[in-house]
Amino acid sequence: MNASERDVSSGSLPDNAPTLSLALEAAGPEHADALLALFERTTTPCNCQYWHFSGDKNAWLERLFHAPELNRSAFTQNLAQSGMKGVVALRENQAVGWMKLCLAESIPKLYDQRLYKGLPCFNGPRDGVLSVGCLLVDEELRRTGVARALVRKGVELAKQTGARAIEAFPRRMDLAGPAELWTGPISIFLDAGFKIINDFQPYPVLRYAVGE
Repeated sequence: MNASERDVSSGSLPDNAPTLSLALEAAGPEHADALLALFERTTTPCNCQYWHFSGDKNAWLERLFHAPELNRSAFTQNLAQSGMKGVVALRENQAVGWMKLCLAESIPKLYDQRLYKGLPCFNGPRDGVLSVGCLLVDEELRRTGVARALVRKGVELAKQTGARAIEAFPRRMDLAGPAELWTGPISIFLDAGFKIINDFQPYPVLRYAVGE
């Protein structure tokens, strides 16, 4: 993809934020190295594989601390498959942001969590429903509009690919730190047009109905 085909956005920036020029793209195998470098810089050994891991908590911790290369390999393989995988924010060809955006049916582990399992808001047709599995932004660029830009691009891609809806699972905590906001702060989804479909604090469920 050349520069003219990219969606360039400055995001929603506070007055004291640096000016950003971001290229927002649907993630593919060509972004693997840049995204793996982002995970390494931000000390993210999961490499966005938690929702795909079928083992128990102890097995997951064992893999994080003793075999993170398995997560890197799995992430690279996942990017090479067809279908929506996520959105990457690039700045001077360096990945500075990532949003996991994939079919809900591909990450049943998320929907089997105690907080979400069996909720009435998930009744009805599920084909074409996308889920936001996580959000990650380079530390030096947090709170500069990168996450908002990722969400907006995700909505655009969902429309282009004929998705039914996007579901998000942010945290509603005013003083939450980055480690607690790995599924995103609620404000960036509300600002992008998402609606609350299950309001259980601090774990609301939001949906963007693509066809409406």
